[in-house]
Amino acid sequence: MATWKQFESEASDLASVVKARFEKAETHILATIRKDGSPRVSGSEVAFRGPDLSFGSMLNAVKALDLQRDGRCAIHAQPDKAGDAKVSGTAFEVTDPEEKTIYTTGEEPPGDFHAFRLDLREVVLTAVEDDELVVRLWRPGLPVETFRRT
Repeated sequence: MATWKQFESEASDLASVVKARFEKAETHILATIRKDGSPRVSGSEVAFRGPDLSFGSMLNAVKALDLQRDGRCAIHAQPDKAGDAKVSGTAFEVTDPEEKTIYTTGEEPPGDFHAFRLDLREVVLTAVEDDELVVRLWRPGLPVETFRRT
């Protein structure tokens, strides 16, 4: 499992830029997998609580049901001129009531909700720098790779 904390430890410069991109806007795009294998995109908020990147859902929302069935997902931060930040991996639902309090932000709707933490598999930051498309890629246990395209 790769937590956000591991990402920060292995690639602190990239992690700080990606985190800033996610914190700049409240809502981002979550991609999940439907029962038939096709993609579903939904709005979602993220938080950096404890060692993880986490996110939640209203109780029994279809995106939560998707993740309970198949946790593979990706989250795309709201893009802007600073670049696109994307994370992907596997979401694991936090169901233990005590552990769930770690992931509570205080902005949840009344009643119960789903809380997920993301096991990171890949982080990508794409930006235009000096008329080049620059893609920075991190995967657990590997150094950051940088690709440049003109």
